[in-house]
Amino acid sequence: MKTLSHWIGGKPVEGTSGNFGPVYNPATGAQEKQVPFASVDEVDTAVATAKEAFRTWGTSSLAKRTAVLFKYRELVDAHREEIARLITAEHGKVHSDALGEVARGLEIVELACGISEKLKGELSTQVSTRVDVSSIRQSLGVVAGITPFNFPAMVPMWMFPIAIACGNTFVLKPSEKVPSAAFKLAELAAEAGLPDGVLNIVNGDKTAVDRILAHPDIAAVSFVGSTPIAKYIHTTGTANGKRVQALGGAKNHMLVLPDADLELAADSAINAAYGSAGERCMAISVVVAVGDTADPLIEKIKERAAALTIGPGDDPASEMGPLITKVHRDKVASYVTGAAAQGATVALDGTGFTVEGHEDGHWIGVSLLDNVTPEMDCYRDEIFGPVLSVVRVETYDEAIALMNNSPWGNGTAIFTRDGGAARRFQLEVEAGMVGVNVPIPVPVGYHSFGGWKDSLFGDHHIYGNDGVHFYTRGKVVTTRWPDPSDGGINLGFPSNS
Repeated sequence: MKTLSHWIGGKPVEGTSGNFGPVYNPATGAQEKQVPFASVDEVDTAVATAKEAFRTWGTSSLAKRTAVLFKYRELVDAHREEIARLITAEHGKVHSDALGEVARGLEIVELACGISEKLKGELSTQVSTRVDVSSIRQSLGVVAGITPFNFPAMVPMWMFPIAIACGNTFVLKPSEKVPSAAFKLAELAAEAGLPDGVLNIVNGDKTAVDRILAHPDIAAVSFVGSTPIAKYIHTTGTANGKRVQALGGAKNHMLVLPDADLELAADSAINAAYGSAGERCMAISVVVAVGDTADPLIEKIKERAAALTIGPGDDPASEMGPLITKVHRDKVASYVTGAAAQGATVALDGTGFTVEGHEDGHWIGVSLLDNVTPEMDCYRDEIFGPVLSVVRVETYDEAIALMNNSPWGNGTAIFTRDGGAARRFQLEVEAGMVGVNVPIPVPVGYHSFGGWKDSLFGDHHIYGNDGVHFYTRGKVVTTRWPDPSDGGINLGFPSNS
């Protein structure tokens, strides 16, 4: 069995704790690798290495940083097929979906290549006699990222390219379920000329996470994951004096009005609910059907679902792969059976699905639940699997009240031909990312990604301008070059004159 490594100081470092975690191939259910879990001492070594590297990287020129990032962008682009294969082997998503993930990560690398524009300061001259005031932004030092299993390349690339472009050094703790893609990204960064110690990877579990949150030399922590862990990360990190952005879970609603193009709405519901087997924080998990739209929409979704091909992610014919673990597969299935017991109508039941020749894989088919109500577990909980619920309402006002009553506010969508209704929706809905006839409204790289309510803890969204501000801090400089006639004692409050 292959044993993976940490990445510290620009090279692979074997784990010394003696603790390892399994890395499975979800399509076969077989453990193919093991990943070392870092001890407190190993985390401390990575942080000390990053702190030492910051002494020179933090004062390096913008020209040097962007030259490395441009080369890095070329290398990631050249190796996107290899990175996608690593993602598929450990996560299970189909190859085309993995390629899309790498492409979205590259958007942020490209944004980081233009960091010179993002770090421009401001200058006000002659605010008082011979006095100028300027504002600048400077790096924080050592920062860290803790990333989830569902996007093992994209989410790390949402974090460290911006952080290092701003002059910080970085310690990444990827998901222990899918560590290889992040390791490859670090190898390519070294090949691009990133100095040793600027980007480090420590694999691990709660021991590594807690040390990152407590370490006095880490200035900021970025996190993407479930809401309970996001709350813990934010509470613990801020209690230790750190800047924290913690993106949590979601229960994304898709509102379908009676005037909507139901063919487009059905296609979008399929894509957004079942893509990547529903293991996306921006997946649509609830369709809110207004008036008499539910019956025809459900029939169209069922027709499309019946034609989906589910199989190993490395099979070009597959449109949806397995779930990440058997435990998660069983948990997702329990929501389907539980919904039936609580009064929902199971329009499609994917819990008995398997793939011939891969019977030990973590398989589940697509499920569609009708007549769902807010009291049911399938509505209240984030399922994170290919289960789509349909809630029937009579009016737009009833729909918006239902959606805004959700504790989450990550992403949402409306499907309509009515521009007035769409405009009203985007202003009234309580969510951080809104799609109008767009089912997964993930912003492009030069905007910022983040939700509201229990989907985000902290003041900053991720990447875009918010990312630059998160990884830097402001400083204001007031300058006067005095004239020989200036001087004298004046204990009064300074005035601008």
